[in-house]
Parts: sequence; structure tokens; C-alpha cells
Amino acid sequence: MPKHELTIIGGGPGGYVAAIKAAQKGLDVALIEKETIGGVCLNWGCIPTKALLKSAKVYETINHASDYGITLKKDAASVDIKSMIKRKDIIVKKLTGGVAHLLKKNGVKVYDGFAEVKDANTVNVGDTTIETKTLIIATGAHPAMPPIDGLKKAYEDGVVHTSKELLRIKEIPKNLTIIGGGVIGVEFATIFNALGSNVTILEREDDILLTIDDELRKPFKKKLEKDGVKILTGADVKKVLKTKINYIHKDQEAAIEHSIVLLSTGMQPNLKGLEALNLKTTRLGIETDEYMRTNVKNVYAIGDVNGKYLLAHVASKEGIVAVEHLLGNKKPLDYRVIPSGIYTFPEIAQVGLTEQEAKKAGIDYKVSTFPLSANGKALAENETIGLVKMIADKKYNEIIGVHILAQNATEMISESVLGMTLEASAEEFADAIHPHPTLSEMLHEVAHGIIDKPIHM
Repeated sequence: MPKHELTIIGGGPGGYVAAIKAAQKGLDVALIEKETIGGVCLNWGCIPTKALLKSAKVYETINHASDYGITLKKDAASVDIKSMIKRKDIIVKKLTGGVAHLLKKNGVKVYDGFAEVKDANTVNVGDTTIETKTLIIATGAHPAMPPIDGLKKAYEDGVVHTSKELLRIKEIPKNLTIIGGGVIGVEFATIFNALGSNVTILEREDDILLTIDDELRKPFKKKLEKDGVKILTGADVKKVLKTKINYIHKDQEAAIEHSIVLLSTGMQPNLKGLEALNLKTTRLGIETDEYMRTNVKNVYAIGDVNGKYLLAHVASKEGIVAVEHLLGNKKPLDYRVIPSGIYTFPEIAQVGLTEQEAKKAGIDYKVSTFPLSANGKALAENETIGLVKMIADKKYNEIIGVHILAQNATEMISESVLGMTLEASAEEFADAIHPHPTLSEMLHEVAHGIIDKPIHM
């Protein structure tokens, strides 16, 4: 019977990072993965979608070449979806291979197969029984399948896809209908709209992207609709058929034809194989404290399976927090400073409180915004839709939220994450010299706006 000091179930961004960190700290580590190292993020999520988004962006830019003073013959570019998928697969293979190499380099023992936990110290993988002192659960989550009439059958028949299947398609769908207007839904809407599909989003709630600051959501939604994406909010899907979806919108029955349907209605934690532990759970996932401990001694849960934030970088950080804690270093994760990004055209990135959250919390705050249309770099790149928004408390001008709608917003947000982690004030943001011409100058501008007024407005 193999014995390890630490056994981790799940080889995604939470599990493999925790495994490497623990091995670097001198622990004897086992990692169990039932599919492919890298998890959803590397194989079917973060990386593959970004590869396709880049292809879609290049195609969109070519089609707008005249905006940049470049003349091309009509229909000079065409979409080769098979080549796009092949490029995506090459990138994924390179990254997953790299992670596998790092695990081997750091001495992590990898077991291939499904993990069935017998108790907190015993895990079965096929015919192998592993004995362990500590267990980290990093099993992730899977797409939720809501109880919609005909949905399950349509999925089994290949009519309805999750993001995993949609990343393997062989031709561009004429009509793509997306059930759900969350992050995954709008990213795929962006991809396939740019590639020529007729895209419709059916969202049951009153709006899309409900976790986004209102001041960013409105211009983003307007841009998405201007690009040709049809968005129906308050749309309650009633039945999914082979070629159409029946739904109710504004108390009226309606139907829409489709070629392919993307199901994007949230995720459910992967708890199969963990039943023997009797873990405390909520509808979101396994309950954990600030150190990722569960109710079972020496058992931690990280990443999507605990349901706190379904983000790869949060899973990685939670893995490090869990490993540090089991080694005696008690430093909790501060969930108040978690960045998130949506990779659309333009991108959305945010950290901290939205204005609606600050208002609901009763915080005495001030707001400063700066439009991309007043930024030199944005004008030069013909990417002028969007804004940067900073929220600060009135007492100390401490930054409590930053929200960006812009090209490369996901790259720009890191400065604000660091600043908020260090409890920076608007004065400190304004004092820091920002290079010109850059989009990041807008953070300098909004900081001046918190103190007094932006310079270039």
C-alpha cells in the first residue's frame, strides 16, 4: 500500500499548484486525476477559449482593416474553424505537458484514475489503495443541467452542448442559441458572433452579467447588441427541441430556431467519490473556513468544489493557503481582493466592490470614471468603447473597487489588485507615474478624479 504525507484529488489549477507547492516544501505528495492534468481550465475552459477568442479577434480586425487605413479585397479573409481548433489543441497540449513536467520535476507521484475516498486517510484509485496523512479535495465542478423539458435528451443527442463540446465543433453554426447570460455565455457569444454565427442569448434573470458594476454592464451590453448578438432577458426556457427552443418572454410564448445550443446556466460541485467523508456542503459546494479546512480533520477543499469563486487563480491561491496551513503557517485568504476577468470585445475586469455593493453596504464612498474615448492609446488603437471606474471610501480615499471595460482590461487590473492588497489610497495611485501613451494612464486619471478632477477631462 503506497503511503504519502499529502494526497490531492484533482489535477486542475488548484490541485496541481497545491501539489507543486507542497513538494517544494518537502512533502511526499500524491496527485490523483481521472482525466487530463490541467483540469477544466487548461483543457476545456480558460486557455482554449482564449485561443479561439484571439482567432476571432484577428478575423474581426481584418474585416475592419479599412478603419486602420489598410485596403483589402472584399472577402479577403475566411474562417477555417478546423485550423482554429487545431491551433487551440496545440496550445493546450503544450501547457498540459508543461504542467506534467513540473509535477515530475518536483517529485509528485501522479495516479491516473477516479478517486474513491474510504476515509480521511484512505483513497482507492482503481486497484490501488493509498494511505495518506492529509487530503486536499480539488475535484472541481461540472455544468449544471436545469430541469428543462427536453434538455437532457437534446444534450444526449448532441443538439445541446456545454462549453466542453462546443470547443470541439467542426463547423461554424448558422444559429447559436445560448441558454444563460453569465461569463461563459457572453464569451462564447463574442467568439461565434465574430466568426459569423447568428447568436441569441436567452437569460432568465433581468439582465446579463449580474456581478458586474452597472456602469460597465450597460455600455458592454449595448456594444454586444450593436455587434449583432440578440439578448433576451427575462426569458424563461420551457422546452428544448431538435431545431428550436420554446420560451416565455414578457408573458408571451415564443420560439427560436437553432443549429446548436450552448448550455451555460452555472456549475455544480463534483462530489462523487467523497460520500464516505460526510462533508458539510451547501448548494454551492463543500463548506470550508478561511484556511480551506472542511469539517473533517486533515481534509481541505479548494477551487470550484467549495463554490466560493469559480476562478482558476482563486483555486491556485486556495491550494497554496491550504498547503501553508497544514505546514503551520496560518495566513487566511482575503476574498475581498479577488480580481475577475471576462474576455470579450472589449474585456471586462474588476476587483473589490461594485458601486451597487458599496451602496448596499452603507459605505460612504466616492466614484471617479474616465472614458476610453479620452485616452490617446485607445484612440490610436481604435478601441474607444469603455471606461475605467474607481471607487474609494470618503474618509481615507482608500480604494475599495476598480472596474475596467477596455481592450486588455484583464492585464490592467493587476495594478489595482496590488494597490488594494496594500490598502493604497487614491493619492498613492496618483503619485505613481504611469507611462504614456498607455491604457493604464486611465488609472492615474481616475485616482486624480477621486482626489479632485482628472487631468485630461
